[in-house]
Amino acid sequence: MTAEAELALAREAIKRIPLLSHHAGPIERLGGLTNMVFRIGDHCLRIPGKGTEEYIDRANELVATKLVADAGVGPEILYADAETGVFVSRFIEGAATMTPERFRQVPGAPARAAKAFRRLHGSGAVFPARFELFAMIDSYLAILSTKDVELPEGYHGVLNEAETVRAALSAHPLPNVACHCDPLCENFLDDGERVWIVDWEYSGMNDPMWDLGDLSVEGGFGPDQDAELLQAYFGREPDPSERGRMIIYKAMCDLLWTLWGLIQLANDNPADDFRVYADGRFARCRALMRTAEFSSAVEAVASGIGVRGTT
Repeated sequence: MTAEAELALAREAIKRIPLLSHHAGPIERLGGLTNMVFRIGDHCLRIPGKGTEEYIDRANELVATKLVADAGVGPEILYADAETGVFVSRFIEGAATMTPERFRQVPGAPARAAKAFRRLHGSGAVFPARFELFAMIDSYLAILSTKDVELPEGYHGVLNEAETVRAALSAHPLPNVACHCDPLCENFLDDGERVWIVDWEYSGMNDPMWDLGDLSVEGGFGPDQDAELLQAYFGREPDPSERGRMIIYKAMCDLLWTLWGLIQLANDNPADDFRVYADGRFARCRALMRTAEFSSAVEAVASGIGVRGTT
């Protein structure tokens, strides 16, 4: 879709939203991989992208978006249509949309993201959906079985290897809490004092360490950033099991999002080269799973070394 076509779609959408229907000023496209996000004065308008109805539960997203706003983790929601997924939130003035580069360059950004996660995970919010890693992998594989897209070579073999991960995580499960589950860097807004989190499409009750591991991957965090993230989240040094869960999820999020990328490829999403995206995700997953660090992480989680819980 061209930029002009996107703006035309936004103009049509605001006609049906009383809050925005009288807007006569500029409309600014803000980005999004699968959705279209626009700034409309002091508001943000989100319009879902093509094909997202196949794998997004809009009712869950709406509940989650409202709950995290109440918890002070996300911006206030001012209008929402549960059927279409169109909603309007308050624009946060002075907050920068994060990127991997900004997470590396802005002092304290990983720590502020960790504190936002801590507020979320400790908020007591209950989302309708559960984010279950292996069930989602099965669901995505089922969707892909209906499409003309090839999995990366060796995917099923690595998925079989991940059974040891499933067993380790099940040996000492953490209580599921409200999680974002898709912490792309661009879903974080940093005003220098606190971080706000947006885009709750994949949110659900989940192991809290998924959020930290996935953010580390999305941001390309190095050892120092991982240490800052974990220290700020726990307010102390993490124990081997806590650190191990984060490492495990760094691999598992790539195993899952490989399939998500292939669904985008099948749906002709023009936002990225999703063949390269999916193959790169899978290669990174397989490389991490072959390291001694990953083996040690699985062992620590399976044995429950130092388990203390997170909430």
